[in-house]
Amino acid sequence: MHILITNDDGYLAPGIKILAQELSQVAEITVVAPDRNKSGASNSLTLMRPLRVHQSEDGFYYVDGTPTDCVHLALSGLLDSTPDMVVSGINAGPNLGDDVLYSGTVAAAMEGRYLGLPAIAVSLVGKPATHYQSAALVTRRLVERLTRDPLPDDTLLNVNVPDLPIDAVIATRATRLGFRHRAESMVRQSDPYGRPIYWVGPPGAAQDAGPGTDFHAVEHATASVTPMQIDLTRHGGIEPLQVWLEQM
Repeated sequence: MHILITNDDGYLAPGIKILAQELSQVAEITVVAPDRNKSGASNSLTLMRPLRVHQSEDGFYYVDGTPTDCVHLALSGLLDSTPDMVVSGINAGPNLGDDVLYSGTVAAAMEGRYLGLPAIAVSLVGKPATHYQSAALVTRRLVERLTRDPLPDDTLLNVNVPDLPIDAVIATRATRLGFRHRAESMVRQSDPYGRPIYWVGPPGAAQDAGPGTDFHAVEHATASVTPMQIDLTRHGGIEPLQVWLEQM
């Protein structure tokens, strides 16, 4: 087993180091990650300039690009052999519900899945996040399970682990994505010259967070595993749309 590890917090983040240490016990690992924090990068690719790659003393490759760049580069030119799986994380903070639309962590895993590999995105739900080892252990168990009994080829797993000691994580459950309230307003400030600047406001609180959701799982000391897919087509809406179009 050869696993490509990446993240959106950068190659120096504690989460990726602990994840690499844990997964190296069960697989050959290669780390290709951004050279700095790229949280919120979503699925963006760098198209208007070349990417530069360096290697740190611990063997990690770091790239002056986005998480998606890292996976695309690793699988399309950087590595001599194709890995068997992509694991993205451990993110410092949650990727629950509609967070997945913006998450560089999830986007990196999605790129791996798009390029044909099983993929897992892993996040630790805590601010500040502390129990990275718990998330690493949950991830290792998932990797070992996937090795023994693979899921359908089009499956991407989005994993959120509560920020607790591993003995306090009572279960691992399959969940669906919940939904947040609208994000809070932009924060307006002024730069030293009096010109207005804006900070993106905090995400909204959980709205759809009942039983069965990823929000509910982590609030109840449970690791959430949500199956996702790349196909965004609303298949049930195709026929109604065709009827609507015929009435133009």
